[in-house]
Amino acid sequence: MGIIAWIILGLIGGAIGKALLPGDDPGGIVVTMIIGVVGAILGGFLASVLFNAEPMDEFFDISTWITAIVGSIVVLLIYRAVAGRRTAR
Repeated sequence: MGIIAWIILGLIGGAIGKALLPGDDPGGIVVTMIIGVVGAILGGFLASVLFNAEPMDEFFDISTWITAIVGSIVVLLIYRAVAGRRTAR
């Protein structure tokens, strides 16, 4: 699966991650979608390294989607923690 597919998957995964983690994000939906792309790529990379999985094989495979959504949620939580500290000052 190519990088274009991971970008599309990340955009959708970012939207799903935002739906699962509602709240006020500093940056809006565009930043959330970019975070989704980063999370999907990072999640796919970590799944292949840590678990010897092949989430990059099929676009419509459930493991690919779970990897992208979980990666998006993790990166979104990290972003909220970092950006939340910055705006609290």
